[in-house]
Amino acid sequence: MGSPVPDSSSPTNAMAAHEGRKIIHVDMDAFYASVEQRDDPALRGRPVAVGGSRRRGVVAAASYEARTFGVRSAMPSVTAARRCPDIVFVPPRFDVYREVSGQIRTVFARYTDLIEPLSLDEAYLDVTEDRAGLGSATAIAAAIRAAIKAETGLTASAGVSYNKFIAKLASDQNKPDGLCVIPPVHGAAFVAALPVKRFHGVGPVTARKMETLGILTGQDLRDRPLEFLQRHFGSHADYLYGAARGIDHRPVRAQRIAKSVGAERTFEEDLSDREALRAALERVVDAAWTRIARSGVSGRTVTLKLRYSDFRTITRARSTSQPVNDRGHFLAIGFDLLDQQLPIRGGVRLLGLTLSGLVDQEENVDVISQPELPL
Repeated sequence: MGSPVPDSSSPTNAMAAHEGRKIIHVDMDAFYASVEQRDDPALRGRPVAVGGSRRRGVVAAASYEARTFGVRSAMPSVTAARRCPDIVFVPPRFDVYREVSGQIRTVFARYTDLIEPLSLDEAYLDVTEDRAGLGSATAIAAAIRAAIKAETGLTASAGVSYNKFIAKLASDQNKPDGLCVIPPVHGAAFVAALPVKRFHGVGPVTARKMETLGILTGQDLRDRPLEFLQRHFGSHADYLYGAARGIDHRPVRAQRIAKSVGAERTFEEDLSDREALRAALERVVDAAWTRIARSGVSGRTVTLKLRYSDFRTITRARSTSQPVNDRGHFLAIGFDLLDQQLPIRGGVRLLGLTLSGLVDQEENVDVISQPELPL
């Protein structure tokens, strides 16, 4: 029988759980769209969608002006055009986004070596060691945001806290162009007040399952015992139990690059018809390619994941001699891998498609131990 997970619902225990770490999550504001608006004055103040067109494709990113109409990334562009008739579609320029991302990471490197990029436009930073001598993690975050604005003309939002889970939640709290600081004494209360659908690691399917169980907020989640969470969420239970209490021991992994990028979807009803499966896979590809584009990566291996109605799971992969660098190629390989599994007997409850072969290895760096630095 395992040892119990510590409870940080009280300020004292929250302080004990944070381990003296100071974590910043920096997230650029509508990155791709903001770069386009910066470089083309005619787009400023207008609703902009990067990627797609009025007739076909998928939105890779949307400006804040477009978001007020409900336009979001991974949305079919025809839906975006219907919601916002004045929207302007522009083709993505990934070479420019990568160049700007490099400028931003140069700024990060002035303050810490512990940088974990999640994509071109967001990263975790461990600033427990006050390299610049600014006196607090909040001051470091403010300096980083100011430098990014001065050197790129773009705004960034930042969350400052004692772990990655809360720092990421905090960076979204005051967007755009905002800063949110959550000290250990307020961590558990901050998490308790949030809807669980905002939690990193709680996707739409899990959020719907939680809703059926009466779990809508962090407080609702904290009220459920670990045994209840294990029964309903399996291996994910320990993470959820800790997150609801403001606990997250994951280290910032320096220069972390994903080994694979993709998406998967669990269906309300099992699918077996070829056309229904292909339509479902295309929706998976829309979500996956948005992530691939945001990450600025390419790869040579496409992997299809199928989970049948009896929970038997298989994967089928294909590697190519040249990188898969456009959505159509990615989808075509996915369709071919799917067709090879037909006919389906008993139905499919989950489909996934990923791109891998991105890097050879991932660096793991332990959290450094340094004197206490104020948030």
